[in-house]
Amino acid sequence: MAKAQRPVPEGFRTLTLQLTVAGAAKYIDFLTRAFGAVEVGRAPGPDGRLIHALIRVGDAVLMLHDDFPEYCGGTPIAQGRWPLTLQLYVPDADAAFARAVDAGCQVLMPPSGQFWGDRYAQVKDPFGFTWAIATRMEDLTPEELRARQAAAFGG
Repeated sequence: MAKAQRPVPEGFRTLTLQLTVAGAAKYIDFLTRAFGAVEVGRAPGPDGRLIHALIRVGDAVLMLHDDFPEYCGGTPIAQGRWPLTLQLYVPDADAAFARAVDAGCQVLMPPSGQFWGDRYAQVKDPFGFTWAIATRMEDLTPEELRARQAAAFGG
């Protein structure tokens, strides 16, 4: 076995999200339809559940695996609002939003211009995760951002 030449694998960032999903293989299929994900690889266990999978969404990698409560001591949040949002920057937020909705996402916030300079929307996927879909429309100075934020929040 060759010693690694770098501490972070090629194509990764120093922080990579890893999701526990009930039905990880189905989630990969959904992410392919909704967000154009590309499967890099998967490692199924003896019972067919995915021990590990790696996909690319745009230029980011996402790790995921099935739930293994027998090893992890419990189950992930099954219902309600997950305490995270997956932020996806794309060239056309409206087109990406439409694709996600067509694939089965629930609309939480339709695309609109935001004070911070993004065209921004939110959807909830059929597996319960919230996705923010955005396109940067304007690069603002810190002063412009503060002024717009004050105006947006009445202060």
